Amino acid sequence: MTTRKKKVIILAVVLAVMILVLGLLQNLLMPKYMSGIYEGAMIAEYYDDSKNHNILFVGDCEIYENISPVTLWEEYGLTSYMRGSAQQLIWQSYYLLEEMLGYEKPDVVVFNVLSMKYGVPQDEAYNRMTLDGMRLSASKLKSINASMMEDESFLSYIFPILRYHSRWSELGEEDFKYFFSKDKVTFSGYLMRADIKPFTSLPTMPILGDYTFSENSYKYLDMMVELCKENDIELVLMKAPSLYPFWYDEWDEAMVKYADEHDLMYINFLNNTEEIGIDYDTDTYDAGLHLNVYGAEKLAKYFGQILVDNFEFTDYKSDDEVQKHWEELSDDYYAEKQKQKELFEEYGYLKGY
Repeated sequence: MTTRKKKVIILAVVLAVMILVLGLLQNLLMPKYMSGIYEGAMIAEYYDDSKNHNILFVGDCEIYENISPVTLWEEYGLTSYMRGSAQQLIWQSYYLLEEMLGYEKPDVVVFNVLSMKYGVPQDEAYNRMTLDGMRLSASKLKSINASMMEDESFLSYIFPILRYHSRWSELGEEDFKYFFSKDKVTFSGYLMRADIKPFTSLPTMPILGDYTFSENSYKYLDMMVELCKENDIELVLMKAPSLYPFWYDEWDEAMVKYADEHDLMYINFLNNTEEIGIDYDTDTYDAGLHLNVYGAEKLAKYFGQILVDNFEFTDYKSDDEVQKHWEELSDDYYAEKQKQKELFEEYGYLKGY
């Protein structure tokens, strides 16, 4: 072997070791989101899930906390995934959907429209909860570019160690426990809460100077419509029955008009709470901002009937692998529901959550 070849091999080994060490350090330093703020762990869970979904949901917390996929399966045989994240912005929803269509083709896509109120990037912490969990892809790169605040670095989303290198002093037991793998925190993207905090009152609804959604929001909604059409997928727009943040009548009218113009189904579930059977004394865990598991099951049952009445779905009920996946998921779901119920009954809150 020539001296030149030896030098090339040594350099390659050194570079490989450096990359491995940096990768391990990055994995250690990145937040794990295994306690307290589970939302940061949700986006990455999609990659390990089954890819036989009738319905893909995209949107913010009004998606991943308000609809039970297990109920959709048990009642209607519908397989679904909630690809939601905290304060998910519409362009993030679009690029998550674009990414998912590289893995699978659902029959229906459901988008929760609350994020139409945001026309510009909002907050790095929320950006991270969506973007850090995405695998590197063209969709992720475009989502980063659309989401970054002015003082953020594009490279820090590609190499998160550039953002989290100063977390040395914050490292705790959780960082080492979940160094190589994390626990699942959702059930097909649904983040369960079985505690109860009744609705009491809302703050005064502020008057806005302008109720018009931004051109940027409409741009990405148009892109979502076109993406679904190109892939022969039905797109459904929804507004979850969350009492707060406020959903103004003017916003609702804009969505009704848009849906009519583009031949889409749009449902504002705030108008259907009595039919759904939602009781804000028992079906919310945070005084009306989100539904708890009891409310999420009611909404899934109601929404599922609308979906099966209006759209054709691939039949996965006879697929043994799909059946096994959902049976196991359902078992885990009901075990977690019982655990949370018992904790709430004993302590009055979800101790450890």
